[in-house]
Amino acid sequence: MKRITSLIAAALLSACTATVPGGAPPESGSAASLAPPVAPAVELVADVERAVPADASIEETVEGLTAFSHELHEDVAAPSVNTVISPFSIALAFGMARAGAVGETADEIDQVLHFTPEVHEALNALEQDIVPGDSPPPLPQPGAERDPDAPPQPPVVAVANGLFVQEGVEVKRPFLEILARQYGAGVRTVDFQGGTAKPAIDAWVREQTAERIQKLFDQIPPLTRVVLANAIYLKADWQTPFVKEPLADGPFTRADGTVVNATMMRRVDEEMRYAEGEDWQAVEIPYAGGELAMWVIVPAGDRSPAELLAPQVLAEAGAGMKDGVVELELPKWDFASNLDLVPPMTALGMEVPFDLEADFSGMTDLDLFIEQAVHRANITVDEWGTEAAAVTGLSFPASGPPEPDVVVHADHPFAFVIRHTATGTPLFIGQVADPTAD
Repeated sequence: MKRITSLIAAALLSACTATVPGGAPPESGSAASLAPPVAPAVELVADVERAVPADASIEETVEGLTAFSHELHEDVAAPSVNTVISPFSIALAFGMARAGAVGETADEIDQVLHFTPEVHEALNALEQDIVPGDSPPPLPQPGAERDPDAPPQPPVVAVANGLFVQEGVEVKRPFLEILARQYGAGVRTVDFQGGTAKPAIDAWVREQTAERIQKLFDQIPPLTRVVLANAIYLKADWQTPFVKEPLADGPFTRADGTVVNATMMRRVDEEMRYAEGEDWQAVEIPYAGGELAMWVIVPAGDRSPAELLAPQVLAEAGAGMKDGVVELELPKWDFASNLDLVPPMTALGMEVPFDLEADFSGMTDLDLFIEQAVHRANITVDEWGTEAAAVTGLSFPASGPPEPDVVVHADHPFAFVIRHTATGTPLFIGQVADPTAD
């Protein structure tokens, strides 16, 4: 059972907003270690266990996540550009935000992500079903060579959720408890104003992604008060690696019709699952252990890859899968995507959470809104298997005064009138040519 000990500053849970003493947070970033440094103003207020998934219905959540995946991909994926997204990472980050959202802000998050009323319990159940443990992934071993005769290694899947809060900011206890129980996320105080928060968050990102991703945000403004972050890492060997036949260069035709040489992997498998539609083919490539698999869906004719991620096509492929002899040729690939989620999420109907009118009063009494929503993902696929990582970050500043409609700087000679408003009578008029003169 995953367990999270939440060290929460007393100042965060009372009406007091005094700054919590302490220096920069520790470098460790696993879920159980996301706690502020122990200092006189910090006390142990709860020992909260990660909730054991009960009978939370996950089918509707998975269906919604599949629909959201397709909608987001259609919005951000250009036909000629490689794209990789982790819908699960995005859902977990916005799920944590949803725990603090109220009213129309919550409704729009639910609408775009297709969240159900039991979203926190369902995401918890999914995470604990998918992820075997709660430790960060092992660091890479550069230069390690693979033995073709060695058995495949068990998959490594790691997920971490993090809450980073400005020192002295009051965060509400029910919100913290939802994050601890359903997301395994502790609270860690940082100093956005002093500039030490970004290095701490980036160190957490590197640890949780086995250093595949080096940073979350390009920059974090000093007015930021809360950051919610998710990281997911996957390393999985193929159940049967592509090593019986040598790799060879082969033609790959791009969307615009041009042809490039790609490194192609090839194998003939007598017991591979596949499905066929009117204008597509799908093959299932299992990873070691049998709990994970990659579906490769190849269009025919003018059908675009984005169309093949539609829920109805995936459902048709799943229902039509059957065993057979498959000759598979597949390129190696290694690329990354960096997405600003604000434009596509807004296009999908999530507007209020990014607006100054957002209501995250379930999180804190500060007037917070989502200023940055960032998603970074990368993937490497070769003859041995797949390694991939993703992070999603949401940053919340406190909303200040509204943006001005016009800017007036009286920094050069100007006129003035003191007038009676009702009648317009000028009582005094004049000009200021030098405000420093007597």
